Amino acid sequence: MAPVRRSCAFLLLSVGLLACDRPPSATLAEWTPRDHEQKEQTAKQQGKGKSGQGTGDALVEATWRNQCMTCHGPIGKGDGPTGPMVKAADLTDPAWQAKVTDEQLAQSIRKGKGKMPQFDLSEPVVKGLIARIRTARGQ
Repeated sequence: MAPVRRSCAFLLLSVGLLACDRPPSATLAEWTPRDHEQKEQTAKQQGKGKSGQGTGDALVEATWRNQCMTCHGPIGKGDGPTGPMVKAADLTDPAWQAKVTDEQLAQSIRKGKGKMPQFDLSEPVVKGLIARIRTARGQ
């Protein structure tokens, strides 16, 4: 068994060394600190477009993934793994959205509704989730 391991290790080392003797691609630009600043600014601008919470968007998205997506799915169509079993609402349906107020959504998140459990979330996260739901209208 040891000779096989040595042969595999030699083969991997040889491939690695052969790949390292090539010069870098000419299309790769050199990184500068200014590139980092542009990525941060772009991320901030994109984040504010979703829920208006800026840097809180990461927390809202993590909450969606961990608490909501199982039933409501990635967008909110009610197509999560357990969505059909619990008859999760299609949060993207324009007719459903028209009849539900933001306060009713907040109440459902905080207190639960039907088979949906209650969630103890901060006010900014609840507002971010509501904004995320409203943004998904008609998708």
